[in-house]
Formats: sequence, structure tokens, C-alpha cells
Amino acid sequence: MAATLSRWLPIAGWLPSYPKSDLRGDVPAGLTTAVMLIPQGMAYAMLAGLPPIVGLYASVAPLVAYAVFGSSRQLAVGPVAMVSLLVAAGVGPYAQGDAAVYLAGAVALSVLVGVLQVGMGVARLGFLTNFLSHPVLSGFTSAAAIIIASSQLKHLLGVKIPDSEHVHEVLWSTVQALPEVKPVTLGLGIASLVALEGLKRWKAAFPRALAVVVATTAAVGVFGLAAQGVSVVGEVPAGLPRPSIPVLDPEMLKALLPTAAAIALVGFMESIAVAQSFARRHKYDVDADQELVGLGMANLAGAAFGAYPVTGGFSRTAVNDQAGARTPLASMITAAVIAFALLFLTPLLRDVPKAVLAAIILQAVVGLIDVKEVKHLWKVDRHDLGFLVLTFGATLALGIEAGILTGAGASLASLIYRSTRPHLAVLGRVPGTEVYRNVKRPGVETFPGLLMVRMDAEMYFGNTRYLKQTLARLEAEGASGPLRGVVIDMGSVGRMDSSAAMALAELHRDYKERGVVVFLAQVRMPVQEVLERAHLVEQLGEEHIVMTVEHAVRALGGRPALRVAG
Repeated sequence: MAATLSRWLPIAGWLPSYPKSDLRGDVPAGLTTAVMLIPQGMAYAMLAGLPPIVGLYASVAPLVAYAVFGSSRQLAVGPVAMVSLLVAAGVGPYAQGDAAVYLAGAVALSVLVGVLQVGMGVARLGFLTNFLSHPVLSGFTSAAAIIIASSQLKHLLGVKIPDSEHVHEVLWSTVQALPEVKPVTLGLGIASLVALEGLKRWKAAFPRALAVVVATTAAVGVFGLAAQGVSVVGEVPAGLPRPSIPVLDPEMLKALLPTAAAIALVGFMESIAVAQSFARRHKYDVDADQELVGLGMANLAGAAFGAYPVTGGFSRTAVNDQAGARTPLASMITAAVIAFALLFLTPLLRDVPKAVLAAIILQAVVGLIDVKEVKHLWKVDRHDLGFLVLTFGATLALGIEAGILTGAGASLASLIYRSTRPHLAVLGRVPGTEVYRNVKRPGVETFPGLLMVRMDAEMYFGNTRYLKQTLARLEAEGASGPLRGVVIDMGSVGRMDSSAAMALAELHRDYKERGVVVFLAQVRMPVQEVLERAHLVEQLGEEHIVMTVEHAVRALGGRPALRVAG
């Protein structure tokens, strides 16, 4: 019973036995992460097209919910750049400039994402994210980073630029607005970027974002920079929002469902990659399906407090880990500190310059442009490089949602295509042994009149036609003389469906009519059972299902074949 409870409610597993010694790590980690998350949350909310305060709302209840339901000890949940961009891409066209509708749409996305992630976790569908291959994610992330960077130019330059997912439109609008650039705003933004990068190189764990925000906010107040055209956050409502059930418009939910699905998958992929990385470092396991439940509950909790979707982020998790986080209690402490800030410190946020928040975003997303992966795939797998380039180009040209759908669709189509055309090796014997290898390897010997092949895949309805066509082509090439025997090495076939069994029966019938003998070698038990239920063993003859390819060769050479035992 206790095991079942801790399976669905991980906090029941770690909190009752929480050692006081872990407080030495969890308390400083919670405080440090909160110091980092306050400016980050505000910046990412601005990226999502929302008031900065919403980023702080998204940094309280979701963290507590994840600590209760999540399985990672170090993962720091909250607003992230990628999800923020997806929110802006999905809600912006629907809201059409209406701030109230925009906020309602962002909260509705939290509900949809939460329901999708919890549902996927309960149904144990975490494997579905495998269809978002690493090259696709890399191409999408790199393109999204460029889109994110371009979206912050208006704040960095202090000019008005229409929002757009298309980089070329943003850049052209920026060029047109250059005469209106506010020098003070630009100088403040550049100085912030230099300071952020310098502090990062000096000491990675230093709360550089907070330090820069404090310094520039003080400069705005002391030198009256707001009067010189520097745009600031403005009045921030004090206090925590009251929990409430979001009002959900069916038409809004229908319009935002594709965006919610993209956020649910992309957010989970980003989060589980980070969680698994730190779990390996600390020698424990995370449950992918429970992670979906944890993230889903975090989003549902956030929706109840007027927040937009969240997920686990790498930079915050790294800081959380470096500061000593040992359990999810660190996240609860982070949430408590941010709640305190919302209750008592909001007047200090009024003069935060938007240019500085833009600089924080720019400094964070530069690392998302994955040039190393491009170089790696160029050397290792140019087929996968094609998916990266396709996704990258589609995301820049077509937009966020269309880009990731294009990449995922192409990746899935390629997977299906390759499964219908599996690797089929023509075999020859290594001289002096009973070992058979691909004839492309040097030094192997073949036998006149014998065609020996190995299929390196499951046999199912989608690839049986390819098997037939390949056997016919190999026979037509006639490299080994007139055909008198066919040996199919089934050692790599772990599963066979009824269509494949029927195809083998047809092959046997066609070959038999021409006097060609068929042998199946190294048949695995699951396949053997299908052959027996399909009565194919009777049609082939038990003596034609043999232990190894060598046994089939001996039988075709006039020597007795050895039958598979069991």
C-alpha cells in the first residue's frame, strides 16, 4: 500500500523519512534558485506577451505541486523561454490584441497542458515523446532561440515593432525603426548583456540576473531614466492571487489545443532530459510517466492561480543542484521565498527596466543555438542532419507550431519508411568456420545456387512486400547461378504478424512450384509460435526449420539438417 501511494504521490516516499541533515543543502538551494527565478520569471512572462507579474505567479503554486507529484530531486520547475515563446505564438493570434482574452488564453493553456500531461502519465504514454527525435528538437530549439532573440529587439532598442513569429518580418521592421532607437535604453541593454556575460564567466553560480536587475533598477530611480524614455515594468500588484477555477471557453480550448499539445510534448522533452541528466549524476532513477503527472499537476496548480504553462529548466536546475538541493523541499522553499516577494517586495519591482529583462532572455537563449550538433551530425549521420535543417528552416519560415509539426512529421514518416525497407543482408560463410556474415565483408564465401539472407527487423505487413521484391531482385541478378535453395536467417526477427506469415507461405509456394527449397534458420520462439498457429511449419516441413544457416547449407548440399529443439 505504501509503495503504491509513493508511486503516485512521491512526496509520501521522501517526506516522512526526511533527514534534518538535508536542510543544509535544501535551504540555501531554495533561496538561491528563488533569487534567480524572480527576474527570470518576469522576463519570460514578458516574452510570452504577459505582464511580468504572471511569471512570478507561475513560480509559486507550480513548484509546490511538482514537489508533491514529481520524481526528480533537483529539477527546478517554472517559466522557460521555449514554452513562453509557444504561448505567445498560440495565444497571440487568438487574442488579437485583447489583454484580458490574452491572459485568459494563457491560463487556459495551463489547464489544457496539465490535463494532457496528467492523462499521458496515467496512461503511461511517455514513450510518445520518442517521436520527437534529438535532431528535430535541436533544429527546433535553435530556430526558436533566434525567434526569441528577435522578439526582444524592440525592448533592447526601445522601439515599437509588431509581434511576429517570422524572423524576417521582425528584422525588416527593426531596420525601419532604427531612426527611433532610444540611445539610453540601448546603452542600458548592452551594459546589462556585458555584465551578465562577465559575471557568468567569473562565477557561474553567482545570481547575476538578480544583481544586474538590482543595479539597473537603482540606476533608473537615481538618474530618472524613465523620464528619458527607458521603459519600465510599472506598477506591480501586491499579494498572491486567490485560487479560482478558470473560466474556460470551449471555442478558446478548441483553438488552443494544438498549441497545448506542442507545449505538453516539448516541455516534457526539455524537462525529462534535464531530470534524467541530474538523476544519473546523483545515482537515482526518475519515472518518465510520473514526471508527466508531476508536470501536469504543476500546470493545473498554476492555472488555479492565474499562471501560464511551466516546465523544468536546465539553467535553474543546474543552479539548484550546485547550491546543494537534495530533495524537492528545495523547490518548496523557492516557492515560499517568491510568495514572500509577492506579498511584501512588489514596490521594488516597479522600476525594473524592460531592456534588462530582454537582456536576461537574450543571454539565456544564446546557448540554445546548437552549432555543435550540426557539426556532429555532419560527421556521423547526414540523414539526421537533414531533419535538423528541415525543422530549423520550417520553424523560421512557417512559425513555431508549423516548424515542430513539420520536423516531427518528417521524422515519423522516415521511421515508417525505413521500417518498410529494413536492412536485408546477403550472407556468405567465413572460410574455415560455420559463421555467416554479410557478403560485403571481405573474404566470405558463397555457394552456387544458394541465396542466403538475413532480415534485421520485425516481419510485419509493412515490409513483407519489400522482402519479396528483394529476393526476386537478388535472384534476377543471378550472381550465384541458377537458384536451387533459399535460406532466410530469422535470428534478428523478434516478432512476426499474420501478414508476414502469409507472405512466407506464398514465398514457399512460389519457390516450391519452381523446385527451389526454402529453409528458415535461427527462428525465435515468439516467431516459431506464429508459424505453428499459421500452419506454416506443416507447409514448410519441420526439417526446413533449422538451428543455423550452416545446417541449412549442409542440408542443401546433401547432408542431414538438424532440427531446432523447442
